[in-house]
Amino acid sequence: MGVLAATAVVLSGCARSVDGEAASIYDDPFKVAGLDATSGPSGARKGAPDAGLPVTGTDDGEIDTMAANAVSDIESYWRTEFPALFQRKFEPVEELISWDPRDSDGPRFCGDSTEELLNAGYCSTDHTIGWDRALLLPEVVEKFGVVAAVFVLAHEYGHAVQTKAGIADENVGGGIVREQQADCFAGAFMRHIAEGKAPHFTLNTSDGLNKVLASAVAIGDTDPNDPDNVHGSAFERVTATQIGFTDGPAACTRIDEKEIDSRRADLPQRFADDSDDGELPVTDESVEAFFTSFQQIFDLSDPPTLQLDGADLGCADADVTEPVSYCPATNTIGVSVDALAERGTPGRPGRRELFQTKLTGDYNAYVLLASRYTLALQRDRGDDLHSPQTALRAACLSGVITGALSPASPATLAEGSVWLSPGDLDEAVSGLLTDGLAASDVNGETVPSGFSRVDAFRTGVLGGEQACEGRYR
Repeated sequence: MGVLAATAVVLSGCARSVDGEAASIYDDPFKVAGLDATSGPSGARKGAPDAGLPVTGTDDGEIDTMAANAVSDIESYWRTEFPALFQRKFEPVEELISWDPRDSDGPRFCGDSTEELLNAGYCSTDHTIGWDRALLLPEVVEKFGVVAAVFVLAHEYGHAVQTKAGIADENVGGGIVREQQADCFAGAFMRHIAEGKAPHFTLNTSDGLNKVLASAVAIGDTDPNDPDNVHGSAFERVTATQIGFTDGPAACTRIDEKEIDSRRADLPQRFADDSDDGELPVTDESVEAFFTSFQQIFDLSDPPTLQLDGADLGCADADVTEPVSYCPATNTIGVSVDALAERGTPGRPGRRELFQTKLTGDYNAYVLLASRYTLALQRDRGDDLHSPQTALRAACLSGVITGALSPASPATLAEGSVWLSPGDLDEAVSGLLTDGLAASDVNGETVPSGFSRVDAFRTGVLGGEQACEGRYR
């Protein structure tokens, strides 16, 4: 985040609407892109015989067995989808390669040594797929579950599909189109698993799918100023995955530079200089600055008051939701500033970690503050404050606030207000997928699907207030 130093216009119900009325097959809080929000098992399907695909360099361990089973299921999926989509015969990859990056004598991948190669990848020169079985995939499994590792391999197989279909040239669009399409193809395969059609894996559409999406956030590009980072932000990666999950692989082929640019809209993509990390520590002053900005974005007839001496307001008609609460009876927002500051403190991977389970930073805190302000907005409009729709409206309207805080927004906020930085949306998405507090009602109750929470937030960011009104009334 940053602080604006320019005068501007006060917004009253900011709305950057998309054409027409927003419509979605996941408007139902208990549906996930048309599927029931289930809480069943996620992971390896019990009792399924192993695929037995040959793996070069294998240690015959659990990770390689899982990866081979994943590739088998992915290939089974594409044997049907590829000819239907591209009118060509499907060609499976030529070889699967596994390595331990600590081993100097491991197999070569794409002509190069695999020593210190902590990655999974597709090689277009020889049509092979390989993975680090010792460090990368085990950490993915440990932190996000088995199906998240399957997602990684489905992404890489997406590149194989692109190569054989002759789409998404890696030299076009700086690589971002190719990576977004691969995420989308992986999302389409995740739906295949969620529908119970994969022989070796199962996926529930609540915490199981939440973890898959969280893995896309954690393993996404972290430095927007690095020209080699072509996977896109976490916000973009999750969006592409959701497109595939919702609309299938045909929709993935329609992702191009123009489509990606339309999703980026006015959102910040680069830091102004290398010294800027985009972090604004949570203090009494920063909370007050945000509160002032919220008041400019939504000019309420009865604006809430702000208290900074704790989230427990002794409210008669709402529960305490640390570290920020809203009390409808008194129209007050209470903040435990120290606890909110802890939530907004950037995390770093541990010495032996490749990535964090949750992407933390200042906007993980500020978007929660925004969501409690949107409850005051809902009260002002006479909306119910104790329902799943309340929770999704909170996420959506928090997205509206987020979009309005962009420094390139058509309507700029007044001097002294705060603005959005690259990476802030990623922090918001991470929080929505983990605890979901920014998508909760006045009692802190959220919907089980992180997929739906993120979709609601993105609707507000890109569609504006009118889109929220059209979808969540």
